[in-house]
Amino acid sequence: MNSDELRPEDFHITHLGKRAVDARSLSGARDLAAGGFFVKDDLRIPYKVEFTADTPLDLAKSFEKAGARRSIYFKPGEARAGIVTCGGISPGLNDVIRALFMELSYVYGVEEIYGFRYGLRGLAPNPETPPIKLTHELVEDIHSRGGSILGTSRGHIPPDDIVANLKARGFNILFLIGGDGTQRAAHNIWEAAARQGLKIAVVGVPKTIDNDINYVYKTFGFDSAVSFAKTALDAAHVEATGHPNGIGLVKVMGRDSGFIAAFASLAAVNVNFALVPEIDFDLDGDNGLLRHLERRLARRNHAVIVVAEGAGQALIPEEERERDASGNVKHADIGVFLKNRINAYFKRKRIDVNLKYFDPSYMLRSVPANSYDSIYASALARFAVHAAMAGKTDLMIGRRYNQYIHVPIPIAVRKRKKIDPKGEIWLSTLQATGQPGSMVN
Repeated sequence: MNSDELRPEDFHITHLGKRAVDARSLSGARDLAAGGFFVKDDLRIPYKVEFTADTPLDLAKSFEKAGARRSIYFKPGEARAGIVTCGGISPGLNDVIRALFMELSYVYGVEEIYGFRYGLRGLAPNPETPPIKLTHELVEDIHSRGGSILGTSRGHIPPDDIVANLKARGFNILFLIGGDGTQRAAHNIWEAAARQGLKIAVVGVPKTIDNDINYVYKTFGFDSAVSFAKTALDAAHVEATGHPNGIGLVKVMGRDSGFIAAFASLAAVNVNFALVPEIDFDLDGDNGLLRHLERRLARRNHAVIVVAEGAGQALIPEEERERDASGNVKHADIGVFLKNRINAYFKRKRIDVNLKYFDPSYMLRSVPANSYDSIYASALARFAVHAAMAGKTDLMIGRRYNQYIHVPIPIAVRKRKKIDPKGEIWLSTLQATGQPGSMVN
């Protein structure tokens, strides 16, 4: 379903039941009341804000605004919360874990807070590593470290098995920190719980280094990754300008969306070619990358190229690509492929080039969060706690038009967020790099 085909009912947030607990009775939440921070459920954020006289603003399609509610569903003494981190690591994961604990403990008075180890594996009925109880001493300084203190993994665990485990251990709140696949798992867990008549608040905190989750302006960790990628591009530029016909080639993460490559190009302002999955390009031919690179070297004697890991996959011969256990073609290493093709092209032309290849892709996701990401990750966590304690479920915390919102998971995972080839981000990237608007023959 196209996002424009969303119906007003698609924005509905599921509730576990009547909210009978006055948050003002909790000592930690009194400051929320005194500061006027409580939010009503009927406060909405429009799905779209652009309109014309012929197409008025459709207020029927709107998101519930995130924030603390005056009436909550869970009594602190009866709440037992679990936290799990899934997928690849990202700057800010520990900030989220810490903020979830602090908000649950000090604002809502929840004492039973646990971390499940190594992603969904830790939610299996008989995990290799049992959940650990989180304490202030354990989490107080974890925000200064990269990665996740809980560990992470990829893979599927049957949702009915997960719910059986949650039920057996008495958990009624579950926070899942992860990307597109993790949020799908969160929805499946909620559906399994609903089938069994269990009241479990399942709340997602969006996490992806690629920034490809819908209804989230930027995911936490993205800014830190862009900063690290910029450092690599600066180094590539130094190498390229220090040699005749110098070429700096940098590969960054971005399997299906090229936001890191585009934003790093805008930040570094020394990139000449940005290659992303959303924009096709040819290698050969008069309008192909190699010919444009040759012209660039003839004109300026150096060039810097950044390529997202998912770009140009159609150019790589199938015999050079591996398949996974299911027989699906895996992404090949576009960075090494381009390095070899560039060197071979100029060798045929008998033009000496000096190419330096940089691959910081996994390094950029392991660094601690920078200041912006740390603040942002903590904010997402706090809003997730407010939603869970209010008995809201099957939702993800998002950010739209600078407002935090409750996003029903089913619409959050319908499609990935990608760079719009006709949008402002790509136009800005073209202007910053000076590359052709099209490199397709």
